[in-house]
Amino acid sequence: MIELIAYIFLGIGGACALIGAMGILRFPDVYNRLHANTVVVVGGVIMTLLGAGLVAGLSVYSLKTLLIAVFLFLTNPVGAHAIARAAHKSGVKLWPRSVVDKLEEEEKR
Repeated sequence: MIELIAYIFLGIGGACALIGAMGILRFPDVYNRLHANTVVVVGGVIMTLLGAGLVAGLSVYSLKTLLIAVFLFLTNPVGAHAIARAAHKSGVKLWPRSVVDKLEEEEKR
């Protein structure tokens, strides 16, 4: 039963990685691509790590995969936010059909 759950996690991780990779290729600007990158890391990598940890059973390996998953879950959104803010401050333009730029609205006040 545990192996079935592990394989489900591995399948979800692979699907998230595939969908995120397509998003990185298809999305029009750096900000949307950062969103797709976050989907790849949080959905794809973390689910894959959890699945691999379940396959390994209760061991040092599964503890390491859990710690890596928690670390990625906490640091990846912060890193993506920092990259997006740096891109905005350096003048990288939004996609022309973007509707809202909250950061620019904040700076105008």
